[in-house]
Amino acid sequence: MFQRLLLIVVSFFATFLVATSLSGCATPDSRIASNSNQLKALLPIRFLLSFDDGPAPGGSTASILDDLEHNPLQPGIKAIFFLETRAEGRGGSDTGRQLMQREFADGHLLAFHTGTSGHENHRFLDPQMFEQSLADGVADIRAISGSAPALVRPPYWNYDARTFVAYRLHGLHPLLTDLSANDGKTWGFIASPRRRWALRHQLAAVRERIALGELPVVDGCIPVVVTFHDTNPYTARHMQEYLHILVDSAHELGLPLADQPFYGERGALERAALSRTVADAAEHPRLPGLWQYIW
Repeated sequence: MFQRLLLIVVSFFATFLVATSLSGCATPDSRIASNSNQLKALLPIRFLLSFDDGPAPGGSTASILDDLEHNPLQPGIKAIFFLETRAEGRGGSDTGRQLMQREFADGHLLAFHTGTSGHENHRFLDPQMFEQSLADGVADIRAISGSAPALVRPPYWNYDARTFVAYRLHGLHPLLTDLSANDGKTWGFIASPRRRWALRHQLAAVRERIALGELPVVDGCIPVVVTFHDTNPYTARHMQEYLHILVDSAHELGLPLADQPFYGERGALERAALSRTVADAAEHPRLPGLWQYIW
């Protein structure tokens, strides 16, 4: 409990420091905007949506599923749901299990987040409990989808050599993120008043990496990973706005979009996600926002 409270305090102050420091820094816009030919040569991007900490029986997961299926930009968007398969009030409830079944039936990709009763940092779990949580979570997802998950998102984005080896022994590949809505709850605060600015700023940094050839090309486009929390009711209420923000930001930054700006088929979604996973325990890709400064 103390560890989680400490993490929340650090997160709060890191958010403040990062936000205030960014105002005086040169932006990725200013670093590469002058090279218009470089931008014109870029392959199109496609946003790979992912959701953490669910399912949420309170209604937000169901609302997000509805918006992904029915929206004016691209009906039938498919996303990755990183599940807490046995958490109380999440996948460990009857409604939660029904939501996970709906996610799979709707064509989304089920992936592993936790298999414990809460949102535990895997590094700090007892080794035997950690191993059991992996076995339980993989079995829970296999029972729904008919196959074991291939993707894991470590809670708090945190892993080390020991947990990385354990993931791989269970066939799990860690996927982090390029963009984050920063919509995880902090002391009950669930809103995102600067959501448009934040996502655009993060995408500008990703654009620089794309221009340098650092991101892979899969099926003719570059997958850009975006993270939300389907447990957040604010996110659920603004899901369609978030979709527009991503598309608008790409246009504003001169990033070409694929004909379908989001993934619409589970197989293509999984191929793209696997291309972006962490390949080695010593690799620690840059994370957006405050998380880069915590671990």
